[in-house]
Amino acid sequence: MKSLGIVLIIVGIAMMAITGFNYVTKKNVVDLGPVEINKEVNHPVQWSPIVGGVLLLGGIAVLLTNRKKA
Repeated sequence: MKSLGIVLIIVGIAMMAITGFNYVTKKNVVDLGPVEINKEVNHPVQWSPIVGGVLLLGGIAVLLTNRKKA
């Protein structure tokens, strides 16, 4: 359980610092034999820093409950 708490804390801090990312896919628009026209489509993935804070608090709670049992 201690390792789960540490992972939650690290992921929570990372999600608070980095609030999203983008990835690009290529879509084939026209294919006329040797001529190809592709379109790059940008897909943003965003999350609230509140989610990172909840994970951080959850990780701290897991560490504290683990410490009380030991």
